[in-house]
Amino acid sequence: MESMKPSSLFGDCGTTAHLTRRHLFRSAGLAGLSWLTPLSQQLALGAEKTGKRPRSLIVLWLQGGASQLETFDPHPGGAVSYGSSAIATAAKGVQIGSGLPLTAERMDQVSVIRSVTSKEGDHARAIYNTKTGYRPFPGIVHPSIGAVLSHELPTPVTGGQPLDIPTHISILPSAFPARGGYLGARFDAFQVGDPVNPVADVRSRVDDDRAQRRMESLDVLENSFARGRLPDLEAKRTLHRAAIANAQKMMTSDQLSAFNIEERPEGERKAYGDSPFGRGCLAALGLIENGVRCVEVTLNGWDTHINNHEGHAKQNAILDPALSALIDGLKERDLYDDTILLVGTEFGRTPKLNVTEGRDHWPHGFSVLLGGGGLRSGIAIGETDPSGEKDDPAEPVRVEDIHATVLHQLGVDYEYELDTPIGRPLPISEGRRIHQLL
Repeated sequence: MESMKPSSLFGDCGTTAHLTRRHLFRSAGLAGLSWLTPLSQQLALGAEKTGKRPRSLIVLWLQGGASQLETFDPHPGGAVSYGSSAIATAAKGVQIGSGLPLTAERMDQVSVIRSVTSKEGDHARAIYNTKTGYRPFPGIVHPSIGAVLSHELPTPVTGGQPLDIPTHISILPSAFPARGGYLGARFDAFQVGDPVNPVADVRSRVDDDRAQRRMESLDVLENSFARGRLPDLEAKRTLHRAAIANAQKMMTSDQLSAFNIEERPEGERKAYGDSPFGRGCLAALGLIENGVRCVEVTLNGWDTHINNHEGHAKQNAILDPALSALIDGLKERDLYDDTILLVGTEFGRTPKLNVTEGRDHWPHGFSVLLGGGGLRSGIAIGETDPSGEKDDPAEPVRVEDIHATVLHQLGVDYEYELDTPIGRPLPISEGRRIHQLL
């Protein structure tokens, strides 16, 4: 396993000024209409003609705080293991928990950061921190990384047509779904449940004529409401009408089939495991194949304050086939180099067991898995204390550094400042790129 001095983990934060499609959107005043504006369509079509497919992100979210010691940072035989064991992997010198044998065979395709740190040990605050790269702050709601990607990058194009379905999707969302924050609710993740069921509320229950009459009635109502109101109401009406037009286009789009996993071969479906999470990962593959920017799939149940080992054995049995099959699926479809796969959680678990044989919250050195997207693979970054006595890991990596690295790799200028609704400019990320992964 390769190692590097802490000072060399992070690359130069400087960026070279250049004109991007995003800057053109912003200068033209179109940054907020990123889903289906005519200009975004033309720019995206231009990108497709260059032969470049949309770059995307899949987040496998381990809700509850997955233990690093029973997943990606085991210390077999050490004081912190309490009997947990490890297995060798396809990555030289890297071991992971014995409950992930299929993932172990593919560890040369990903890298693990074992020294992720944050200052948040409460679920809600830590989830906010890890999903946005910012700690909660009064008066402002930061966007999640998927919302940033949808805002900053042009509308994807597949088969010569702009994407009709949302570019930011959450499958099996938890109580803390990915949000658009100050970028606006239109960048919230589109939420769907177990892919075994059809997507809810996307098929009209009335005929076309009646649907048209409803839209005409809505237009009359809006015109009546707008009369004599504030002048900026028209801009809001434009956004509202764009949202309605997008929804109508989605309801009649063939791209809705991307959510359907029933047409996948039985052997492929079986490889992901017979679980909602496994089916969610298979659906994520289809959505990315159709050009969706970010898909988040949630696996709940990692908050093991009681019977940690038993709880993690159950969770690993769900995660292992789905994660390994997803890596295989991305590679088989030649999507891996253009898609970053991130396996994350809000914090880790304590090195010591409590009186109920559980592990409690631990933000002082937990694990995140990263693969694809041209990132370096087969390495482990950072090291936690096998004795459990030290809080600070070797080569610490902050949550915001992961954001900066992913955004940079996907073509987003993460240092660029966006204006919040209260007029306060904020950089997209305050992190630094993890040089060792680039």
